[in-house]
Amino acid sequence: MTSITELARPKVNLTLRVLGRRADGYHELESLVAFACDIADAVTLTPRAGQPHVVTNGPFAGSIAGANLIDVTLARIQAAAPTLRLGDVALYKRLPVAAGIGGGSADAAAVLRAVRTLNGDQAPTIDWLALAASLGADVPVCVASSARLMRGIGERLEPLTGFPELAAVLVNPWVAVPHDKTAQVFRALKAPPLRDLDRATPSGFCSRADLLAHMRAIGNDLLAPAIGVVPAIRDVLEALEADPQCEVAQLSGGGPTCFGIYPDMTAAHAASAALRAKQPRWWIVATRLA
Repeated sequence: MTSITELARPKVNLTLRVLGRRADGYHELESLVAFACDIADAVTLTPRAGQPHVVTNGPFAGSIAGANLIDVTLARIQAAAPTLRLGDVALYKRLPVAAGIGGGSADAAAVLRAVRTLNGDQAPTIDWLALAASLGADVPVCVASSARLMRGIGERLEPLTGFPELAAVLVNPWVAVPHDKTAQVFRALKAPPLRDLDRATPSGFCSRADLLAHMRAIGNDLLAPAIGVVPAIRDVLEALEADPQCEVAQLSGGGPTCFGIYPDMTAAHAASAALRAKQPRWWIVATRLA
């Protein structure tokens, strides 16, 4: 079989609720997640016998610190299903690292999808969801790579009916963040122990206006603690909110990437160009979310 290329699209948490700290130490989440359609890392799997080799390049390749999650993913696959065929992996890294848009998780998910395709004969015998969940909370939804309602610690996914495509601008202030940024954000949140589950997110929306109203009402529970860890998030949100065309401005995940929702892609491209002129060091992308 020839090489298999999968796009690793970034996830955007349109809403994010932290319902409480579970007895096992994890946080129970409820998040409406969509994916950018116009920017992605590229993961290419080239089948080969022997120990897989990973090569990374691209504009953000040098930002990867510590173990590359792709290496971890390949090792986890080998341990769980030694008979699966693997190969060398080339990652082209277009997405910023530790940005709140699940770049590493999307890369791991792309590897899982490529390996699943390569091993079509054995694929039905593998618990791909369990493999994905073992790699991180965002990996299962990144395997789906389309709008989902995510619950639990990321392992419970529901498809969304009537989800409209959204025009958006993603903005990262491109400042240094702590290596344990996410852990710091959750520590600062000080979520109480989990009690009765309060489900506030529906699995379908009657209209785009209904979806935007829901996003404004729920927001992101990590916003305040994330600003405490990375104050530049406030600057990004203020810049987005200053644009009268921006309908919703919010933080994705634990940040620092924020997003603005616009009436259409023409407005989104105009907003991204205006922001880039004012903040040339920021990472700014206009994209559709779906």
